[in-house]
Amino acid sequence: MAFKLPIPLVSLLTIIIIITTSSAATAAAAQDKNPSFIYNGFRSANLSLDGIAQFTSNGLLKLTNETKQQIGHAFYPEPIPFKNNNSNSSTANGTVFSFSTTFVFSIRSEFQSILSGHGIAFVIAPTRGLPGARPSQYLGLFNESNLGNETNHVFAVELDTIESHEFFDINDNHVGIDINSLKSEISYPAGYYGDHFVNLTLISGRPMQVWVEYDGLEKRTDVTLAPINIPKPRLPLLSLSRDLSSVLNDAMYVGFSSSTGSVLVSHYILGWSFKINGQAQELNLSQLPKLPRVGPKKRSKFLTIGLPVICVSLILAAVSGVVYVIRRKRKFAEELEDWELDYGPHRFRYKDLYIATKGFREKELLGSGGFGRVYRGTLPKSKIEIAVKKISHESRQGMKEFVAEIVSIGRLRHRNLVQLLGYCRRKGELLLVYDYMPNGSLDKYLYNQPKVTLNWRQRYGVIKGVALGLLYLHEEWEQVVIHRDVKASNVLLDGELNGRLGDFGLARLYDHGTDPQTTHVVGTLGYLAPEHSRTGKATTSADVFSFGAFLLEVACGRRPIERQEPEENLILVDCVFDFWNRGELLEARDPNLGTEYVAEELELVLKLGLLCSHSDPTARPSMRQVVQILERDVALPVISALGLSASGITYQEGFDDFAVSYSSSMGFTRPSSVAESLLSGGR
Repeated sequence: MAFKLPIPLVSLLTIIIIITTSSAATAAAAQDKNPSFIYNGFRSANLSLDGIAQFTSNGLLKLTNETKQQIGHAFYPEPIPFKNNNSNSSTANGTVFSFSTTFVFSIRSEFQSILSGHGIAFVIAPTRGLPGARPSQYLGLFNESNLGNETNHVFAVELDTIESHEFFDINDNHVGIDINSLKSEISYPAGYYGDHFVNLTLISGRPMQVWVEYDGLEKRTDVTLAPINIPKPRLPLLSLSRDLSSVLNDAMYVGFSSSTGSVLVSHYILGWSFKINGQAQELNLSQLPKLPRVGPKKRSKFLTIGLPVICVSLILAAVSGVVYVIRRKRKFAEELEDWELDYGPHRFRYKDLYIATKGFREKELLGSGGFGRVYRGTLPKSKIEIAVKKISHESRQGMKEFVAEIVSIGRLRHRNLVQLLGYCRRKGELLLVYDYMPNGSLDKYLYNQPKVTLNWRQRYGVIKGVALGLLYLHEEWEQVVIHRDVKASNVLLDGELNGRLGDFGLARLYDHGTDPQTTHVVGTLGYLAPEHSRTGKATTSADVFSFGAFLLEVACGRRPIERQEPEENLILVDCVFDFWNRGELLEARDPNLGTEYVAEELELVLKLGLLCSHSDPTARPSMRQVVQILERDVALPVISALGLSASGITYQEGFDDFAVSYSSSMGFTRPSSVAESLLSGGR
């Protein structure tokens, strides 16, 4: 017989259960008001990963792996309340709670404290994954279009290992606080304060600990950095007084972001603790997972005991292989003088380049010209794809200065420049090592009836990219860099068909505010400014002249000078000028464009090409003005007001197609006025 409770008693029990359940939910909600978590390793972590981020078998959070141009994100899966969620307070005006976080990280570069890829950032964002973010210098946080937008609502602490001049970075080893942008609100070289300031190298591979603390009452963010075996320093590395109420929403996601570029870097997080309205719980350092071993493994006792026997065996083997070793040394012998010891990190071993290019096989040949042959290769250890240019340098005169400039150029960092990685010297040859660009040079998309052509949108993007690269060389780097060989064959296309100016074998440097020194006249016929042949000085105006020829080349799909029959040359700038004079300027366009082009942009490029081709250097715009014109920030001068008229220049036969030395015997015709001098020289 079943026992039945009276109906009033059942109702009473139901009410008690409801009250108890409500009390438990209220208690849980109260606990969620000040959420916190701690990960002493990530063996069973429930983080949200995307990109190339992954957990290793021993519990490391590995944000990036040995893959170029990729992003890695790791976020706590649930949103964190950063403001009082009172319905009477708006998101914009709510006060941000105090919060604290600490984590242990390690950055390991394939070049071990010499050269690094890009860094890592602790980030607070409105969404997980940061959709649309780009790799390389954007650290997986932003892209070109949203950089600096207040609608980003992103707060980050960057551990940056690349000096990006476009973001005004102070060096290639710093810590910065970022708000909606990669132009840090405040930054300082990596280190910590003990009895005195101690510098730290972020890419040393050693684990380090970071503390990030925001005081909601004082509206101040403190960032502290120290090696893992050092207690938290008393003084923070960075301190920023800034109210985050307008930056952070009511609920946000917290996590890490990182990216790779051309140099392969692994970014690790060993442990992480976070808390709202309180001090983040200290990590148990003894429980953190171990980083992968670097270098050779420790010798076993067996090897230690048997080492004398092994050494004897090795000596006997070495004696029998003396002849083989001598032959290999001769095969891979290279020049190395005392002054080159300072450039060790930038010098490649000839043996590595030989293996990378499979012995400089013809199958690996990318192209050749008057200044050398270029080969594709893959470095044997790092697996980085490279392009190796072999240049003859029988003369030793000026080699020290030339290599010094090559090393300086290797420090250039811009998204529209091909990265020069280093050099090697061997038996009368100079080898320059560049990043490999998978889509090759621009000229193969313009000439000889290519199978794949670039549409106008892509061409205009390449033009603007090269202009930005030249502006960086002329005005934005620590020295003035004159490229001296701007042309379509020296513009390379990356995997996304972005234009990058490359081949710095002829580039020259000088300090801002000084006059360039006279040098040999070198360059490519059709791109040389007329005044360069008279003065021998490489100037920014000479680069602008070459850029003008490049503009016409891209828009018209024709070289600046083309052989015609019988015994005549077609001068592209004259041809474009004739179309302009007849009021048919757009008819000068590349026929491969068809009807798919923007008439206003095409006309702008053609006219700007004519303006940059002015034989008077003072009449040419600077590269900053060129960029402003292409971006439509400044109107193009009215060309008709210049009183243009085509005038000629006499040429002599027998010029090298690439390296040209001019002399007074060339027979320039002197124009009667500046107006007539437009388009009169360097063609």
